[in-house]
Amino acid sequence: MTTRPAFHLAIPVDDLAAARSFYGGVLGLAEGRSAEQWVDWDFHGHQVVTHVVPGARAEAGRNPVDGHDVPVPHFGLVLTVDDFHVLAGKLRAADTAFVIEPYQRFAGEPGEQWTMFLHDPAGNALEFKAFRDEAQLFAK
Repeated sequence: MTTRPAFHLAIPVDDLAAARSFYGGVLGLAEGRSAEQWVDWDFHGHQVVTHVVPGARAEAGRNPVDGHDVPVPHFGLVLTVDDFHVLAGKLRAADTAFVIEPYQRFAGEPGEQWTMFLHDPAGNALEFKAFRDEAQLFAK
């Protein structure tokens, strides 16, 4: 655990085996408690729970940010720059289809960061990012 409070997020998936393959296999998250219809994941000290809910997922929309259409809603993590690039390599090796390929955003500006967006097998959008200086997380 970190010194920060951990968040809990429950998300819908339509195939628990596909969720296990993605969250456990591709992302390498440890599986916690589970039942026939849900699995807890250790999302770097945070609790993400995949619950089986049949049916297709839809984005509410997209917003333009730095010349890219960002899917909304989405969730993810702020990683170190090294961990970001390691994860990007793992995702590429797993033939992940990126919504927005890994790239550096706001170069030379407050909040300079690396970012990437992708969908899990159920269509939930995830963003992983890394700040050159994490103290700039909320910089204006």
